[in-house]
Amino acid sequence: MTLLRSLFAAAVALAVLAGCDPQRISELEPGRSTEVDVRDRFGVPDNVWDADGLRTFEYNRQPAGQTNYMIDIGADGRLVAVRQVLTPANFARIQSGMDMAEVRRLLGKPAKVTPFDLKQETHHDWRYLDGPNTAMLFTVVTDSSLRVLRTQSGPDMTAPENAGGGR
Repeated sequence: MTLLRSLFAAAVALAVLAGCDPQRISELEPGRSTEVDVRDRFGVPDNVWDADGLRTFEYNRQPAGQTNYMIDIGADGRLVAVRQVLTPANFARIQSGMDMAEVRRLLGKPAKVTPFDLKQETHHDWRYLDGPNTAMLFTVVTDSSLRVLRTQSGPDMTAPENAGGGR
């Protein structure tokens, strides 16, 4: 019973943390907020990319959440942009033949990775919202060399509202 309570408390804490993101984002102002401000509000990033004078911090809300944030910091140490990257527009950028490292850079870490050894494929899943209340799953299917074969979207059957046991 104690383990169950601990798991429930952890789930509630994650939900509260995810729910705070819009407030934390609204506290940041491009051109004025600094890298220190970003780290104060979001903590240590899950990943950092450096390219073209920008540092991009990934704040991943997978597997429990349905968002991934990329926060760009300019060479001057100031906030340039905050982006929620799990969007249909970003999904459309994923093309057959792309390397999984490129996909990872665009979308952040997936919620789940499932290898299918017999098919020599791996499915990389991201949970996201289509509209305010429709839980969806975006999947990138790669071959054994981690090149994109295809993508697909469908209902997220593991989301609480879709997992059965409803009212």
